[in-house]
Amino acid sequence: MSHSINYNLFIDGTWRFGCDGVSLPVVNPANAREFGRVAVASASDLDDALRSAQQALVRWSNTPARERGTFLIRAAKILEGKLEAAATALSREQGKTLAEAKGEYARAVETLDWNGVHAEELSAPLPIDQKRMIVPEPIGVVAAFTPWNYPAVLNARKLAAPIAAGCPVILKAAEETPSAGVYVVQALQEAGIPPGVVSLVFGNPPMISEHLLGSPVVRVLSFTGSTPVGKQLARIATANLQRCVLELGGHSPVVVFEDTDISKAVTAISEYKFECAGQSCNAPSRILVARSIYQAFLEQLVEAARRIKVGLPDDPEVEMGPMANSRRIEAMERMTRDAVIRGARVQTGGERLDRPGFYWPPTILSNVHADSLVLREEPFGPIITVEPFDTIEEAVVGANATEYGLASYIFSESTEIQKRMVRSLSAGAVSVNTLKGVSADAPLGGIKQSGYGYEGGAEGFKAFQNLKLVNSAHVVAMD
Repeated sequence: MSHSINYNLFIDGTWRFGCDGVSLPVVNPANAREFGRVAVASASDLDDALRSAQQALVRWSNTPARERGTFLIRAAKILEGKLEAAATALSREQGKTLAEAKGEYARAVETLDWNGVHAEELSAPLPIDQKRMIVPEPIGVVAAFTPWNYPAVLNARKLAAPIAAGCPVILKAAEETPSAGVYVVQALQEAGIPPGVVSLVFGNPPMISEHLLGSPVVRVLSFTGSTPVGKQLARIATANLQRCVLELGGHSPVVVFEDTDISKAVTAISEYKFECAGQSCNAPSRILVARSIYQAFLEQLVEAARRIKVGLPDDPEVEMGPMANSRRIEAMERMTRDAVIRGARVQTGGERLDRPGFYWPPTILSNVHADSLVLREEPFGPIITVEPFDTIEEAVVGANATEYGLASYIFSESTEIQKRMVRSLSAGAVSVNTLKGVSADAPLGGIKQSGYGYEGGAEGFKAFQNLKLVNSAHVVAMD
């Protein structure tokens, strides 16, 4: 068959096919049809990327931070000018609605711009006293790996901070959503960023990760994805003592107390949960509700879920598109079947929709046994469980009952309950009476099996710097 779109690699300032001439299909999840191809990087291509990044390191690390930031600010404006086309491509590849794709690209633009604006400030020397200071320096070449669920904002996040900090980046973007990598890298290229500062590769993930992390040229691993893969990459990184920033899986609870405005909580939860068909590590996956309002809450949530219009992502009336691939449909079927066998009740949804493409409806489960797969594995889809609790102690235990610790959410008007829950919840982020994504100026990091290190804000910037301690008998003037 003929293919209308081809996505290539970007190495040493040039777009090119992989040396072996191999490509992978790009599939539209709305109809399960292939519509393009993406180039596969060979070992030779990766060696070229490593060589190019290493050669760029000295020049880029010595480029004034203000100038480095200017490239990112320029790239943000360029990307903003292409937002409509970029969002359309992302929606076709990933399945999220066009409105969601536009919102994601707006966050990508914000991420590039924020790091560009703050590059000089976050690279400045930090005085300790009159004779000592900390001088931040770029740590070196970064190997970054991004998933397919929020590829535009995650590609921007992986590139913006290290580039602003003075580190060349080799980005392995998701093969299922290649346009997101291409649009962000094209913006940087058009902004005039020097060759070698950014490379973009696609291909066989295990081969690419082993090859890049097997090179002493790479000094930092930055990865967003599943916990098992993150652990595997961290093990490989130990051989060269590469610093790791790992944003891994989540299994986020929402705790709803009896003083909550039920309708407001239901609206906030359903809107955030079913964005991107629930394929978000920060999305809530378990709801714990005070028993006194449990039935009323459950009924309203089920009603809200049933109202969500599922369909083609380019239809402006559609609120939830298809899942990204057949693997996610299989996971939804497996988790639902397991929960039902163990006694769960399907309040709504629970079966694949009978139409072309990878469609699964908003699904709400109650009476879910604690050993069910949906409570032990990251669901990563439009499935959520709802269970009652009787005491705040029980709510805390239930909320913290998984091995993950990425995000948690609470709904209560009581300041005492809010303070206690913020202190008690084992998560990198706790949101009170709201559910929303993380902006570029704030650090995000998981605990427990959800990873370590931070992305975003000053803390995320520092991940790509060595902090050199300077001692002197006299004051040393540093630019």
